Amino acid sequence: MRFETERLILRPWELSDADNLYEYAKDERVGPIAGWPAHTSVEHSKEIIKTVLGLPETYAVCLKEDNKAIGSIGLMVGDQSNLPIASDEAEIGYWIGVPFWGRGLIPEGVECLVRYGFEVLGMKKLWCGYFDGNTKSKRVQEKCGFRYHSTEKDKEWPLLHDIRTHHITCLTKEQWHEEQ
Repeated sequence: MRFETERLILRPWELSDADNLYEYAKDERVGPIAGWPAHTSVEHSKEIIKTVLGLPETYAVCLKEDNKAIGSIGLMVGDQSNLPIASDEAEIGYWIGVPFWGRGLIPEGVECLVRYGFEVLGMKKLWCGYFDGNTKSKRVQEKCGFRYHSTEKDKEWPLLHDIRTHHITCLTKEQWHEEQ
C-alpha cells in the first residue's frame, strides 16, 4: 500500500532508505523517548528495515517533494501489538526526525492511517501510547482524537532494558465517526 496526504507519502520501507533512516534514527532525542535505542550505523538501520520496518502495515513517512524517508508510521494489528488487544483492533506507532518536529506532519500521517484502519481494514478500535515525558507524542494523540484509557506504571521495556510509565490511549470507530 501507498498513501498520499496533503504533504506526505506513506510507503513501504526499502533497503535504499537506510541512509535516511540512520540520519534521523541515530538522534538520541528520537528513539529512546519512543521506546527503542538510537541507531548506531547505516548497517544497523538496514537490519531494522529488514526485521521491524519491513513488517506489514509499516510505512516510511516521506515528504512529497523528495520521497525521502524522514520517519515511520504503522499499524500493529491484533497480536502484533505491544498491547493485549483483539484481532479487530490495532496499535498505531510513529516517529519523525527532529528537523521535522512541530510541523504537524505526524498528525497528518496518523489521520490517514486511522481512516485506513477503520474504513479499509475494518478495525473496531485503535490504540496508541506514549511514555512519561513524551509530550509531543501525547499531543499527536490528542490532536487525532485518541482518548486516555489507562496508565501502566513500572512497565519493563526490554528494548531499552529499563522501567517506564506507559500511558495508553484509544479511539473507537464510533468516536472517530462522531468527530468526522
